Amino acid sequence: MPGSMRLRGDSWELKVYLGRDALSGRKRWAYRTFRGGKREAQRALAAMVAEADRGGLARTTATVGDLLEEWYAHAAPSFSPKNVVETRGVLDRNLLPFLGTVPLTKLGAADLDRFYRRLADKGGRSGRPLSASTVRRTHGILHRALVQGVRWGWLVQNPAASATPPRVPTPDIRPPSPAELARLFGLAKETDADLADFILLAAATGARRSELVALRWSDVDLDAGRLTVSRGIVSGPNGLVEKDAKTHATRQVSLDATSVEALRAHLERASERATMCGIRLPAVAFVFSAEIDGSVSWHPDSASRSFARLCRRAGIKGVRLHDLRHYVATRLLSSGVDVRTVAGRLGHRNAATTSTCTRTSSSRPTERRPTCWGSCSTTPWRRMQSRRRGPESGTDRPT
Repeated sequence: MPGSMRLRGDSWELKVYLGRDALSGRKRWAYRTFRGGKREAQRALAAMVAEADRGGLARTTATVGDLLEEWYAHAAPSFSPKNVVETRGVLDRNLLPFLGTVPLTKLGAADLDRFYRRLADKGGRSGRPLSASTVRRTHGILHRALVQGVRWGWLVQNPAASATPPRVPTPDIRPPSPAELARLFGLAKETDADLADFILLAAATGARRSELVALRWSDVDLDAGRLTVSRGIVSGPNGLVEKDAKTHATRQVSLDATSVEALRAHLERASERATMCGIRLPAVAFVFSAEIDGSVSWHPDSASRSFARLCRRAGIKGVRLHDLRHYVATRLLSSGVDVRTVAGRLGHRNAATTSTCTRTSSSRPTERRPTCWGSCSTTPWRRMQSRRRGPESGTDRPT
């Protein structure tokens, strides 16, 4: 880095060129005043140049908001549609309003710790506190942006690396009991047969919400008693997006007789509705759709809200739609099915992820034998276990 010095009265003005500002493109200079002799001033200038070469001098006037927006534009194309929406939301709600105008070179670890405490105390809507997991996610996004800022030369070091976001306690996973699940299924059957079938299929297959709403009738083989899971539907910045399954792998999931019977009845109802409107239900129609021709899937959030309303009607607290995946994992593992087989059914990349699904509340007794519907009985699973291709395939053979 070039440097210069000049005598101004009884002191020396040291000047080092830092390059062009990353944001404005203008030339940036660092200045220091030194008092002493010329030789000492030359040594001070040499040290200043060396510091600039190491990146130890600020090279930009950009704010935290400038970096966040630049990083988001750079990183978002590689995100999943769901992550695009969620990350944009964190930026707009949690980061930009509080840190957007802060000069990037003035941001320190202590500032971030105060910011995290503020979020935890009153960072939500109407001054409500934010959960530790939300604060931690906010920290993660800011950390990634600052890492990129260091790579771009916008700042010397990442202050988020020295910050201390709150610790997130290990969640106490609470899958519903078979009795609770049967009660939910019964209530849904009384008012919404399609929702009842959705719940049954979720509890029988352990498929993700996004995978269930993405199912088309062409993915279902009722004669063979199996369905193919290859896609998911998630919320994107411009609406629903159909994409590969979460692990980018296709798997086949075997169905028990109860699930096959329910899907046959579901298909008959959908076909009858289409026929009454003078159309034929196409094979590519979505299994769960509010449209007569099945051209549009359920919204994933709508499925979760319907399930939550059902739980309130049933007086069941603390159970989410996603917990039906934990229900399947817990029931099968407690019944002796090996963890790698269960991982294949759930679509987990590795068995370690599946093992976490067995954590349940210590206040809830564990039942050894499934008592809901036949899809969770152990006998067909033991047959499947002996006939499956292998744990590496992640694919179940129908029984």
